[in-house]
Amino acid sequence: MTSAEAGTLRRLAPPARRFLAHRKGVLVRLALWSLAESGQAFLVGHAVARSVDEGFLADDPRRGLLWLGIALVAVLSGARVVRGVFAQLAGVTEPLRDGLVRRAVDRSMARAARGGPGGTDRAAVSRLTNQVEIARDSFAGLVLTLRSFVFTAAGALLGLLSLHPALLVVVLPPLAAGLALFLFTLRPMAAAQRRALAADEALGDHAARARAALRDLAACGTGPGAERSGVDLVADAAAAARTLAGWAAVRTAALGVAGHLPVLALLVAVERLRGHGVSVGALLGAFTYLVQSLLPALHTLMTALGAAGSRLLVVLDRILGAEQEQEQEQVPGPGIASAPAAAFTVDTAAVPALELRAVTLSYGVRAEPVLDALDLCVAPGEHLAVVGPSGIGKSTLTRLVAGTLAPSRGEVRVAGRPVTGRPAAELAALRVLVPQDAYVFSGTVGDNLAYLRTDASRAELDAAVGAFGLGPLVERLGGLDATVRPAELSPGERQLVALVRAYLSPAPLLLLDEATCHLDPASEARAEEALAGRAGTLVVVAHRLSSAVRADRTLVLDGVRAQCGTHAELLGRSPLYRDLTGHWNS
Repeated sequence: MTSAEAGTLRRLAPPARRFLAHRKGVLVRLALWSLAESGQAFLVGHAVARSVDEGFLADDPRRGLLWLGIALVAVLSGARVVRGVFAQLAGVTEPLRDGLVRRAVDRSMARAARGGPGGTDRAAVSRLTNQVEIARDSFAGLVLTLRSFVFTAAGALLGLLSLHPALLVVVLPPLAAGLALFLFTLRPMAAAQRRALAADEALGDHAARARAALRDLAACGTGPGAERSGVDLVADAAAAARTLAGWAAVRTAALGVAGHLPVLALLVAVERLRGHGVSVGALLGAFTYLVQSLLPALHTLMTALGAAGSRLLVVLDRILGAEQEQEQEQVPGPGIASAPAAAFTVDTAAVPALELRAVTLSYGVRAEPVLDALDLCVAPGEHLAVVGPSGIGKSTLTRLVAGTLAPSRGEVRVAGRPVTGRPAAELAALRVLVPQDAYVFSGTVGDNLAYLRTDASRAELDAAVGAFGLGPLVERLGGLDATVRPAELSPGERQLVALVRAYLSPAPLLLLDEATCHLDPASEARAEEALAGRAGTLVVVAHRLSSAVRADRTLVLDGVRAQCGTHAELLGRSPLYRDLTGHWNS
């Protein structure tokens, strides 16, 4: 079990105890039916042994047939036992499903009432249908297999002991060894599965980014670097797959040890067991216990724990666990007011607005760094542009500064405070990140514009609308009190709304990640000039060369080393910047 799964178990233990405490009657009846199953397992092997020793080998076929008839009745009674078990199982699984549905509905309704991230809770449908059914089926499967193994194993082991204690000495060690080996593989195999998934996702992300940036990679000569990164990611994925395959082999070996070695050990020990007084009937009874009861129950248990157990923990944690509200890259969503600047005050004039100290970020252990020991210092009130070919790490840089991504090494400071691990409310008071896909929620125009500053006056809203040339749009929509339907706005109009929202924010640092890419050059220039004139610091991932020209300084990311300077300085000393300038002008 991984540490994450252990934490999930700790969170789910209290509600699980409360759930089971209210169903003691059902659990008692289920245990009684399981005892019947245990008796059935005991009786089948015992009857086979008695039929041989007291019947056929004693020249009394009628007695032998009688014992075989008893074994047959025990086998046939299994259908009645299974029916009783399933009848009681419904008394546990159906209330679980009902409770999970109620929890999912209550959670979704509460989120809608307070206006959670992203507006509508799109995951609610999945929780109500697919995830609840997965939890119900997985829980039912675990109850069935765990109950069956415990009671069947008890009956079979008691039967072996009743036949002859020496049989337990032969059978128990390989059974225990196989089960112990299987349990040992659970934690490392889960970790290997996670590493394999992460490596596969990193490789897919790299392939998608490289495919989208083929022209830039060829034009800027960064293809070999991207190729090396791809080779490293392929190697990481292959290594993770080999590790996973290795643990899968160990798990297969555990199944083999527990499933086949007891039978082989019993066959090898037949002569010695006969010398210790074990009868032929007892040996046949022992084989019956192994083949018909013990080994199938053990195999089913291993299969269930390896698959249904982990799946159940994940789904229950999604439905019952503490809701982890993830902050959107720009704003969390309608109805959740951002913390005011007074909640986290700093003397921004006394420290750099933004500082990166030897920041390195790599996606993978042997992957080439996206950012490598980057140092950067941005003064309060400065306007910085960030340029570079597609996929070089510009958006990664903004996410590091915003605190939504942690560096592999180094430190990121905003207004003198480290951002890694800082609560979302404190980060919201320090910076605003406006991504390329602007977020607009269903509400009034004024609510959208004043979202990050709910106390903005009507005069301040009007002034901001005028500064960004948003007047015609506001008038078309029906004024600041009119309702906005996001789907009816163009991408450029949504970007203008998001930019005005950022302009009104009290946060001292604005981060624009190609947030003007859908604007025409004139609108982009007007927006950037308004944002640069605002009290605070502006960092812009440039979409056009004009953004770099307007900035006080420009940071050039080239995958090898970063250079920072004015437009004129970079034209003189950065070949990549000159190439990018020519590319933009073409």
